[in-house]
Amino acid sequence: MIRPTTFAPASLITTILLLLAVPALGDNWPRFRGPTGLGYTADKDLPITWGGPTNENVLWKAPLKGQGHASPIVWGDSVFVCTVNWPNSKANEKVIPEHHVTCYQVSDGTMRWDTLLPPGPWLRSDFRSGPGGGYAAPTPATDGNLVYCVFGSSVMAALDFQGKIVWRKEIIPFSFDVTVGSSPIVFQDTVILFCAMAKNTDSCVIAFDKTSGQEKWRQKFPTMAFAHSTPVIIEVAGRRQMLLLASGMGVKDDALRSIDPGDGKALWTCRAAGDAASPAYGAGIIYCDSGRGGPGFAIDPTGSGDVSKTHIKWSIGQVPEGIGSPIIVGQYVYRLHRPGILKCWDTASGKQVYSERLDGLSTDWSSPIADANGRLYFANAGKSYVMQTGPQFKVLAVNDLGDPNHPSPAVSQGKLFLVGLKNVYCIANKR
Repeated sequence: MIRPTTFAPASLITTILLLLAVPALGDNWPRFRGPTGLGYTADKDLPITWGGPTNENVLWKAPLKGQGHASPIVWGDSVFVCTVNWPNSKANEKVIPEHHVTCYQVSDGTMRWDTLLPPGPWLRSDFRSGPGGGYAAPTPATDGNLVYCVFGSSVMAALDFQGKIVWRKEIIPFSFDVTVGSSPIVFQDTVILFCAMAKNTDSCVIAFDKTSGQEKWRQKFPTMAFAHSTPVIIEVAGRRQMLLLASGMGVKDDALRSIDPGDGKALWTCRAAGDAASPAYGAGIIYCDSGRGGPGFAIDPTGSGDVSKTHIKWSIGQVPEGIGSPIIVGQYVYRLHRPGILKCWDTASGKQVYSERLDGLSTDWSSPIADANGRLYFANAGKSYVMQTGPQFKVLAVNDLGDPNHPSPAVSQGKLFLVGLKNVYCIANKR
């Protein structure tokens, strides 16, 4: 583990811009990439170092039931994790595994409950999707009353905070590419799932009543290519937009779509690329690329209709594969790609500020988070990096828990939560 070196604090401007980008953040981490879906936390007390021979700043670890690469979420004193388990490991490709939704206590890691969710109809045969065979890829979401989870057998459910299944829906049709990758989003009285299918005529966005599970609306996108990205809801000029990013393995004229999250109606479309990575938003631009290799695009989100010829601010010719999502902090876009290369671009021009390697980083699937001190966390339960944002490449610490996996971190009340292959970890500054 590398100890933090002396460094200049983040500039006041960078910190203010970061805080303006994430208004009214609470102590909860209710969905993939946090309250905004963009990877920001207002927390200023996260640890920089953890692990090592003395398990520095590791408050607790608790064993997982099975495995997966869904990220954890946190609400109050509850941490929720989704995993799958084959009781007979030799049967992995012949039967659908058990679907586990597990709740741990934030204070000490005690398992409060472990609910088995009846699986959906999709017996998968393609296991390229990492731990759990891709059955446990989507991150759950919560509104503080119910927990909404999706599994790769094409099933979605809501559970209460005591682990009781309130409703369950099978997602049909299920012509997803490889696996279900998109995570659910809670918006007002609905929970929304993005289904960008390999059979494009099946592609759609579905909004369910979050209390009953009844379908409220479904918007079909018959020309949409497949994707595994999770939508982001942003607010531009007082209007909320949901960003959908899907183009399969190439570039499409309507890869980035903006819709009204209240009814699914189209606002605008733009030429772009999108598959594994979710979009970033900040400094007045959306940045997106596919995560599978190919060009990257910076887009002004203020248009209407087809904005491909008017609102693309700049583009990057080739961004190598990087499954995790980009992030914008202050006036810089940060993008990690293989083989552990971190690139930093200026948001106004797209000019490269630096390109440096994070040696030995365990995964490029985990998406980064940024705190209110301007620190950038490429954190997983294996080898992780903590960086200082700004125009200089500055490593603050390198940490390793020895349990590498792909989930992105969760943050709540000064604590960092990481899911490995074997355990879930709670990291915080020990007093």
